[in-house]
Amino acid sequence: MKIDDYIPQADDDEISIEIISGLTADQKYIPSKYFYDARGSQLFEEITHLDEYYPTRTEQAILRRVLPDIFGMDSRLMREIAESEIETNGIDIVELGSGDPSKISILFDSIPDNLHGMVRYVPVDISKSAIINASKKLATRVPDISIHGIVADFYAHLDKIPNGRQRIFCFFGSSIGNLSRDVAKRFIIKLNEIMNPGDRLLLGLDMVKDVAVLERAYNDKKGITAAFNRNILDVVNRLIESNFEIGDFGHMAFYNHADSRIEMHLRACRDMMIRSPHLPQGIEISAHETIRTEYSHKFTYEHIEDFANAGGFSVENIFCDSNGWFSLVDYLKDTAV
Repeated sequence: MKIDDYIPQADDDEISIEIISGLTADQKYIPSKYFYDARGSQLFEEITHLDEYYPTRTEQAILRRVLPDIFGMDSRLMREIAESEIETNGIDIVELGSGDPSKISILFDSIPDNLHGMVRYVPVDISKSAIINASKKLATRVPDISIHGIVADFYAHLDKIPNGRQRIFCFFGSSIGNLSRDVAKRFIIKLNEIMNPGDRLLLGLDMVKDVAVLERAYNDKKGITAAFNRNILDVVNRLIESNFEIGDFGHMAFYNHADSRIEMHLRACRDMMIRSPHLPQGIEISAHETIRTEYSHKFTYEHIEDFANAGGFSVENIFCDSNGWFSLVDYLKDTAV
Protein backbone atom coordinates (compact mmCIF):
# COMPACT_ATOMS: atom_id res chain seq x y z
CA MET A 1 0.00 0.00 0.00
CA LYS A 2 1.31 3.42 -0.99
CA ILE A 3 0.09 6.57 0.77
CA ASP A 4 0.82 10.16 -0.25
CA ASP A 5 0.07 12.78 2.40
CA TYR A 6 -0.77 16.30 1.20
CA ILE A 7 -2.42 17.58 4.38
CA PRO A 8 -0.29 20.05 6.35
CA GLN A 9 -0.77 19.69 10.08
CA ALA A 10 -3.08 22.49 11.17
CA ASP A 11 -1.64 24.34 14.13
CA ASP A 12 -3.65 25.13 17.24
CA ASP A 13 -4.08 28.78 16.26
CA GLU A 14 -5.63 27.92 12.88
CA ILE A 15 -8.08 25.50 14.50
CA SER A 16 -9.00 28.00 17.20
CA ILE A 17 -9.56 30.80 14.68
CA GLU A 18 -11.82 28.55 12.56
CA ILE A 19 -13.94 27.41 15.51
CA ILE A 20 -14.21 30.84 17.15
CA SER A 21 -15.08 32.44 13.81
CA GLY A 22 -18.06 30.09 13.63
CA LEU A 23 -19.12 30.65 17.22
CA THR A 24 -19.07 34.44 16.81
CA ALA A 25 -21.03 34.53 13.52
CA ASP A 26 -24.57 35.92 13.47
CA GLN A 27 -25.83 32.34 13.05
CA LYS A 28 -23.40 30.46 15.24
CA TYR A 29 -21.97 27.30 13.69
CA ILE A 30 -19.30 24.65 14.19
CA PRO A 31 -17.75 23.15 11.03
CA SER A 32 -19.10 19.62 10.65
CA LYS A 33 -15.64 18.14 10.13
CA TYR A 34 -15.22 18.34 13.92
CA PHE A 35 -17.87 15.65 14.39
CA TYR A 36 -15.40 12.90 13.65
CA ASP A 37 -13.17 12.21 16.62
CA ALA A 38 -13.04 8.54 17.70
CA ARG A 39 -16.31 8.84 19.63
CA GLY A 40 -18.06 10.71 16.83
CA SER A 41 -16.98 8.15 14.23
CA GLN A 42 -18.26 5.34 16.43
CA LEU A 43 -21.62 7.08 16.89
CA PHE A 44 -21.98 7.71 13.17
CA GLU A 45 -21.33 4.04 12.48
CA GLU A 46 -24.21 3.27 14.85
CA ILE A 47 -26.41 5.79 13.04
CA THR A 48 -25.94 3.98 9.73
CA HIS A 49 -27.54 0.85 11.24
CA LEU A 50 -30.62 2.59 12.67
CA ASP A 51 -34.06 1.72 11.31
CA GLU A 52 -34.85 5.39 10.74
CA TYR A 53 -31.61 6.11 8.85
CA TYR A 54 -32.38 4.90 5.33
CA PRO A 55 -29.52 6.46 3.24
CA THR A 56 -26.76 3.91 3.91
CA ARG A 57 -28.77 0.72 3.45
CA THR A 58 -30.69 2.15 0.49
CA GLU A 59 -27.53 3.15 -1.37
CA GLN A 60 -25.91 -0.19 -0.57
CA ALA A 61 -28.93 -2.04 -1.99
CA ILE A 62 -28.70 0.01 -5.20
CA LEU A 63 -24.98 -0.76 -5.47
CA ARG A 64 -25.54 -4.49 -5.03
CA ARG A 65 -28.19 -4.43 -7.74
CA VAL A 66 -26.46 -2.35 -10.42
CA LEU A 67 -22.70 -2.74 -10.01
CA PRO A 68 -22.51 -6.22 -11.59
CA ASP A 69 -23.94 -4.65 -14.76
CA ILE A 70 -21.24 -1.95 -14.70
CA PHE A 71 -18.23 -4.00 -13.56
CA GLY A 72 -19.18 -7.62 -14.19
CA MET A 73 -17.35 -9.87 -16.66
CA ASP A 74 -19.93 -9.24 -19.39
CA SER A 75 -19.82 -5.47 -19.05
CA ARG A 76 -18.23 -3.34 -21.78
CA LEU A 77 -15.94 -1.74 -19.23
CA MET A 78 -14.49 -5.01 -17.99
CA ARG A 79 -14.07 -6.35 -21.52
CA GLU A 80 -12.04 -3.27 -22.39
CA ILE A 81 -9.85 -3.70 -19.31
CA ALA A 82 -9.32 -7.43 -19.96
CA GLU A 83 -8.18 -6.70 -23.51
CA SER A 84 -5.75 -3.95 -22.45
CA GLU A 85 -2.14 -4.15 -21.30
CA ILE A 86 -1.83 -3.62 -17.55
CA GLU A 87 1.52 -1.80 -17.90
CA THR A 88 -0.07 1.05 -19.78
CA ASN A 89 -3.77 0.76 -19.05
CA GLY A 90 -6.00 -0.72 -16.40
CA ILE A 91 -8.33 1.37 -14.29
CA ASP A 92 -8.24 3.42 -11.12
CA ILE A 93 -11.23 3.35 -8.77
CA VAL A 94 -10.97 6.73 -7.00
CA GLU A 95 -13.13 7.04 -3.88
CA LEU A 96 -13.63 10.57 -2.54
CA GLY A 97 -14.13 10.39 1.23
CA SER A 98 -13.18 6.80 1.99
CA GLY A 99 -13.72 6.33 5.71
CA ASP A 100 -16.31 3.56 5.31
CA PRO A 101 -15.16 0.60 3.16
CA SER A 102 -18.58 -1.10 3.01
CA LYS A 103 -19.72 0.49 -0.27
CA ILE A 104 -16.44 0.23 -2.17
CA SER A 105 -16.29 -3.41 -1.06
CA ILE A 106 -19.57 -4.00 -2.91
CA LEU A 107 -17.95 -2.52 -6.01
CA PHE A 108 -14.93 -4.81 -5.80
CA ASP A 109 -17.17 -7.81 -5.17
CA SER A 110 -18.72 -7.14 -8.59
CA ILE A 111 -15.35 -7.20 -10.42
CA PRO A 112 -14.28 -10.68 -11.60
CA ASP A 113 -11.41 -12.07 -9.51
CA ASN A 114 -9.11 -12.50 -12.51
CA LEU A 115 -9.34 -8.75 -13.25
CA HIS A 116 -8.53 -7.48 -9.76
CA GLY A 117 -4.89 -7.12 -10.74
CA MET A 118 -5.81 -4.58 -13.39
CA VAL A 119 -7.72 -2.39 -10.97
CA ARG A 120 -6.09 -0.01 -8.50
CA TYR A 121 -7.98 1.47 -5.56
CA VAL A 122 -7.26 5.16 -4.86
CA PRO A 123 -8.93 6.27 -1.60
CA VAL A 124 -8.88 10.03 -1.00
CA ASP A 125 -9.67 11.31 2.49
CA ILE A 126 -8.56 14.03 4.87
CA SER A 127 -7.90 11.38 7.55
CA LYS A 128 -4.84 9.18 7.11
CA SER A 129 -6.08 6.74 9.75
CA ALA A 130 -9.41 6.41 7.90
CA ILE A 131 -7.58 5.53 4.68
CA ILE A 132 -5.36 2.99 6.44
CA ASN A 133 -8.23 1.32 8.28
CA ALA A 134 -10.49 1.18 5.21
CA SER A 135 -7.66 -0.06 2.99
CA LYS A 136 -6.69 -2.81 5.41
CA LYS A 137 -10.26 -4.07 5.54
CA LEU A 138 -10.54 -4.02 1.76
CA ALA A 139 -7.15 -5.71 1.29
CA THR A 140 -8.27 -8.53 3.60
CA ARG A 141 -11.35 -9.00 1.44
CA VAL A 142 -9.53 -8.56 -1.90
CA PRO A 143 -5.92 -9.72 -1.24
CA ASP A 144 -4.50 -8.99 -4.71
CA ILE A 145 -5.70 -5.40 -4.83
CA SER A 146 -3.27 -2.52 -5.46
CA ILE A 147 -3.88 0.53 -3.24
CA HIS A 148 -2.59 4.09 -3.59
CA GLY A 149 -4.00 6.25 -0.78
CA ILE A 150 -4.13 10.04 -1.03
CA VAL A 151 -4.37 11.97 2.25
CA ALA A 152 -5.90 15.22 1.04
CA ASP A 153 -8.83 17.58 1.18
CA PHE A 154 -10.38 16.42 -2.07
CA TYR A 155 -12.01 19.81 -2.64
CA ALA A 156 -8.64 21.57 -2.49
CA HIS A 157 -6.29 18.86 -3.77
CA LEU A 158 -8.03 17.17 -6.70
CA ASP A 159 -4.89 17.72 -8.78
CA LYS A 160 -3.00 15.27 -6.52
CA ILE A 161 -5.08 12.31 -7.74
CA PRO A 162 -2.98 10.07 -10.06
CA ASN A 163 -3.62 10.35 -13.78
CA GLY A 164 -2.57 8.23 -16.76
CA ARG A 165 -5.15 5.44 -16.44
CA GLN A 166 -8.87 5.30 -17.01
CA ARG A 167 -10.59 6.42 -13.81
CA ILE A 168 -13.94 5.97 -12.14
CA PHE A 169 -14.58 8.51 -9.39
CA CYS A 170 -16.91 7.34 -6.62
CA PHE A 171 -18.53 9.90 -4.33
CA PHE A 172 -20.97 7.89 -2.26
CA GLY A 173 -23.22 8.63 0.70
CA SER A 174 -24.67 11.88 -0.67
CA SER A 175 -21.70 13.58 1.02
CA ILE A 176 -21.91 16.30 -1.60
CA GLY A 177 -25.09 17.35 0.21
CA ASN A 178 -22.98 18.68 3.09
CA LEU A 179 -21.74 21.43 0.77
CA SER A 180 -23.75 24.52 -0.06
CA ARG A 181 -25.42 24.46 -3.49
CA ASP A 182 -22.87 26.90 -4.95
CA VAL A 183 -19.87 25.09 -3.47
CA ALA A 184 -21.21 21.72 -4.67
CA LYS A 185 -21.50 23.03 -8.23
CA ARG A 186 -18.01 24.56 -8.07
CA PHE A 187 -16.70 21.22 -6.85
CA ILE A 188 -18.27 19.43 -9.84
CA ILE A 189 -16.65 21.99 -12.16
CA LYS A 190 -13.24 21.44 -10.50
CA LEU A 191 -13.69 17.68 -10.79
CA ASN A 192 -14.44 18.07 -14.49
CA GLU A 193 -11.17 19.98 -14.93
CA ILE A 194 -9.04 17.05 -13.74
CA MET A 195 -11.04 14.28 -15.42
CA ASN A 196 -10.20 12.92 -18.86
CA PRO A 197 -12.70 12.14 -21.63
CA GLY A 198 -14.11 8.70 -20.90
CA ASP A 199 -13.63 8.98 -17.11
CA ARG A 200 -16.78 8.35 -15.07
CA LEU A 201 -18.32 9.63 -11.85
CA LEU A 202 -20.63 7.54 -9.67
CA LEU A 203 -22.41 10.07 -7.45
CA GLY A 204 -24.75 9.12 -4.61
CA LEU A 205 -27.57 11.61 -4.00
CA ASP A 206 -30.22 11.63 -1.29
CA MET A 207 -33.40 12.79 -3.00
CA VAL A 208 -36.12 15.20 -1.89
CA LYS A 209 -38.92 13.14 -0.32
CA ASP A 210 -41.63 13.15 2.33
CA VAL A 211 -40.56 15.46 5.14
CA ALA A 212 -41.55 12.97 7.83
CA VAL A 213 -39.16 10.39 6.39
CA LEU A 214 -36.34 12.92 6.26
CA GLU A 215 -36.84 14.27 9.76
CA ARG A 216 -37.14 10.77 11.30
CA ALA A 217 -33.75 9.89 9.81
CA TYR A 218 -32.10 12.67 11.84
CA ASN A 219 -34.19 12.33 15.02
CA ASP A 220 -33.97 8.64 15.90
CA LYS A 221 -35.84 7.22 18.88
CA LYS A 222 -32.68 5.88 20.53
CA GLY A 223 -31.11 9.34 20.60
CA ILE A 224 -27.91 8.26 18.86
CA THR A 225 -28.03 11.15 16.39
CA ALA A 226 -28.56 13.52 19.31
CA ALA A 227 -25.50 12.06 21.07
CA PHE A 228 -23.52 12.39 17.82
CA ASN A 229 -24.56 16.01 17.51
CA ARG A 230 -23.72 16.93 21.11
CA ASN A 231 -20.36 15.13 20.93
CA ILE A 232 -19.05 17.93 18.74
CA LEU A 233 -19.04 20.15 21.85
CA ASP A 234 -16.64 17.76 23.59
CA VAL A 235 -14.37 18.00 20.56
CA VAL A 236 -14.52 21.80 20.66
CA ASN A 237 -13.79 21.80 24.41
CA ARG A 238 -10.61 19.83 23.80
CA LEU A 239 -9.50 21.97 20.88
CA ILE A 240 -10.06 25.46 22.31
CA GLU A 241 -10.25 24.60 26.04
CA SER A 242 -13.80 25.94 26.25
CA ASN A 243 -16.40 25.18 28.90
CA PHE A 244 -19.40 23.87 26.94
CA GLU A 245 -21.66 21.59 28.98
CA ILE A 246 -23.27 18.99 26.73
CA GLY A 247 -26.32 18.79 28.98
CA ASP A 248 -27.04 22.46 28.35
CA PHE A 249 -27.94 21.82 24.70
CA GLY A 250 -30.74 19.98 22.98
CA HIS A 251 -30.51 18.27 19.60
CA MET A 252 -32.56 19.82 16.82
CA ALA A 253 -32.84 18.58 13.22
CA PHE A 254 -35.44 19.88 10.79
CA TYR A 255 -36.17 20.16 7.09
CA ASN A 256 -35.64 23.60 5.58
CA HIS A 257 -38.19 23.66 2.72
CA ALA A 258 -36.81 26.79 1.06
CA ASP A 259 -33.34 25.29 0.63
CA SER A 260 -34.34 21.58 0.40
CA ARG A 261 -32.04 20.52 3.19
CA ILE A 262 -31.93 19.02 6.63
CA GLU A 263 -30.25 21.31 9.15
CA MET A 264 -28.80 20.04 12.41
CA HIS A 265 -28.46 22.47 15.30
CA LEU A 266 -27.72 22.45 19.00
CA ARG A 267 -30.22 24.59 20.92
CA ALA A 268 -29.21 26.20 24.21
CA CYS A 269 -31.45 25.33 27.16
CA ARG A 270 -30.41 28.40 29.17
CA ASP A 271 -28.43 31.62 28.97
CA MET A 272 -24.70 30.98 29.25
CA MET A 273 -21.24 32.46 28.80
CA ILE A 274 -18.69 30.31 26.96
CA ARG A 275 -15.08 31.03 27.86
CA SER A 276 -11.78 29.94 26.37
CA PRO A 277 -8.16 31.08 26.75
CA HIS A 278 -8.27 31.73 22.99
CA LEU A 279 -11.01 34.34 23.47
CA PRO A 280 -10.33 37.90 24.67
CA GLN A 281 -13.85 37.82 26.08
CA GLY A 282 -16.53 35.22 26.42
CA ILE A 283 -19.23 34.28 23.95
CA GLU A 284 -22.77 34.91 25.15
CA ILE A 285 -25.35 32.33 24.17
CA SER A 286 -28.99 33.03 24.93
CA ALA A 287 -31.57 30.43 25.89
CA HIS A 288 -33.09 28.86 22.74
CA GLU A 289 -30.29 30.22 20.53
CA THR A 290 -28.86 27.60 18.18
CA ILE A 291 -25.46 26.54 16.92
CA ARG A 292 -25.65 24.99 13.46
CA THR A 293 -23.56 21.85 13.07
CA GLU A 294 -24.50 20.45 9.65
CA TYR A 295 -26.33 20.90 6.38
CA SER A 296 -27.56 17.89 4.40
CA HIS A 297 -28.98 19.06 1.08
CA LYS A 298 -31.45 16.86 -0.77
CA PHE A 299 -31.67 16.61 -4.54
CA THR A 300 -34.07 16.46 -7.48
CA TYR A 301 -33.65 15.33 -11.09
CA GLU A 302 -33.14 18.98 -11.98
CA HIS A 303 -30.07 19.03 -9.71
CA ILE A 304 -28.77 15.90 -11.47
CA GLU A 305 -29.00 17.69 -14.82
CA ASP A 306 -27.46 20.85 -13.34
CA PHE A 307 -24.40 18.86 -12.24
CA ALA A 308 -24.13 17.31 -15.71
CA ASN A 309 -24.28 20.72 -17.40
CA ALA A 310 -21.78 22.27 -14.97
CA GLY A 311 -19.31 19.41 -15.29
CA GLY A 312 -19.50 18.67 -18.98
CA PHE A 313 -20.93 15.21 -18.29
CA SER A 314 -23.43 12.96 -19.98
CA VAL A 315 -25.90 11.23 -17.66
CA GLU A 316 -25.43 7.57 -18.59
CA ASN A 317 -27.78 6.11 -15.98
CA ILE A 318 -29.78 7.08 -12.91
CA PHE A 319 -30.24 4.12 -10.58
CA CYS A 320 -32.88 4.46 -7.86
CA ASP A 321 -34.56 2.36 -5.19
CA SER A 322 -38.24 1.48 -5.60
CA ASN A 323 -39.28 4.40 -3.35
CA GLY A 324 -37.20 6.94 -5.27
CA TRP A 325 -35.52 7.95 -2.02
CA PHE A 326 -31.91 7.69 -3.19
CA SER A 327 -30.17 7.88 -6.57
CA LEU A 328 -26.83 6.64 -7.84
CA VAL A 329 -25.98 8.70 -10.91
CA ASP A 330 -23.52 7.38 -13.50
CA TYR A 331 -21.93 10.38 -15.22
CA LEU A 332 -19.54 10.10 -18.19
CA LYS A 333 -17.02 12.80 -19.05
CA ASP A 334 -18.03 13.50 -22.62
CA THR A 335 -15.36 12.52 -25.17
CA ALA A 336 -16.38 15.56 -27.19
CA VAL A 337 -15.50 17.95 -24.32
